[in-house]
Amino acid sequence: MTVATVLVPGMLCDAALWDGVRGGLGPDVVDVEITAGDIGGMAEQVLAAVPGPFRLVGLSLGAIVGFEVLRRAPDRVRGLCAISTNAGAPRPEQRQGWLDLARSTVDGQFDAVVRERIAPTMFADGKPELIGAFMAMAHRVGPAVFLRQLAAQATRRDQHGELSRHRVPALVLCGDRDALCPPAFHERLAAALPAADLKVLPGAGHLLPWEADLGSLLREHLDIDLTEETKQCPKS
Repeated sequence: MTVATVLVPGMLCDAALWDGVRGGLGPDVVDVEITAGDIGGMAEQVLAAVPGPFRLVGLSLGAIVGFEVLRRAPDRVRGLCAISTNAGAPRPEQRQGWLDLARSTVDGQFDAVVRERIAPTMFADGKPELIGAFMAMAHRVGPAVFLRQLAAQATRRDQHGELSRHRVPALVLCGDRDALCPPAFHERLAAALPAADLKVLPGAGHLLPWEADLGSLLREHLDIDLTEETKQCPKS
């Protein structure tokens, strides 16, 4: 049976997040949108998107959802890549920040929220082309989904203890200039996962797939053999 690779984006991100890596992950790649109002509902969206076993690649909120997927269906998860994320429970200042963002969005300030408060935290260097691409992606996701994602963030739990029970092959990736999820978060996460490798990429920020070449890292650590998987894919 072919093992699918499921790509789960972060908050205010869509499938375009993975455009630079999708082509190197074999023929059976599934993009999942996470739009439920809690982490459990998002995990069920992932589990419903593909039958059978899969590898999961998630960024930020997408990785947090991946931890819950692993908790609910450990027999289906054959590999995990957690990028730019945090396996801890929400901190009080985070909860307050999400409430503030939600209030401003409800008040019709979605564009300003994305431009002034979210976009500046995404990249190590605020290159105009990256900021512009992120703004466009965030507007495709839209304020309604953003509000549900903010609500879902508040339903997170600390997953470090749960993750320590699972020997799934895992890769933990972060940038050394991530303003939202610094390397210390990933060091703790990698220490919790019994079969994890940690890679800290220099000069990169939070939206790692747009700032670094992740293709070979993902293929190696998720054990994706493009030659063998191509053989299994029928010719058109």
